[in-house]
Amino acid sequence: MSRLRSRSRISAGTAVLGGLLAAGCGDSADSCGPGGAPATGLVANRDAVTLTYGNLVAGRNNDCPASDAPAGVISLTIHGTQSDGSGQLTLCIARPDLLAKQAQALGGDVAGTPVRVIDIAGTATNCSFDLDRSQPVTGSATASGLCGDGVDPAGFALVLDGALALTRTCGQAVDSLSVTLRGRVAVAAD
Repeated sequence: MSRLRSRSRISAGTAVLGGLLAAGCGDSADSCGPGGAPATGLVANRDAVTLTYGNLVAGRNNDCPASDAPAGVISLTIHGTQSDGSGQLTLCIARPDLLAKQAQALGGDVAGTPVRVIDIAGTATNCSFDLDRSQPVTGSATASGLCGDGVDPAGFALVLDGALALTRTCGQAVDSLSVTLRGRVAVAAD
């Protein structure tokens, strides 16, 4: 490789790194953004039922504020859509500053729950599915590349590993179906 080409690549790399640091993203160990997480990839699954969610967008809506949040930390609402049907998914993260540091408990829409499943609905196999609010939501949520408490333009990656129940309606038949909710997916800033 010629010297000119080598310097050009070094200059380009330095410019990209400088841009990330100037934007306030990350530190010496991490960088902002989804880090290659796919646009879709959160899967509610059991046996022959699979509902896949993605195209997640986060906004500071303050829908589930934490009483112990430091000044300036505002809860995030994350909304996405089903990629293999006509459903949607809504989550609320009370303390995005903590989600960036360690796994947080996943639960239902109950005050004090760090990461709440506000709603999940979907369609598959000629049936519709809705969150069964009479059953608990359990599991954990983590994030990587989360900067600016989740609203940095670079976005971040969200990882869920949980379980919940869905009410399944197939014509006149209605029952409850326990599913896992797992995956790693990119989240864009609103």
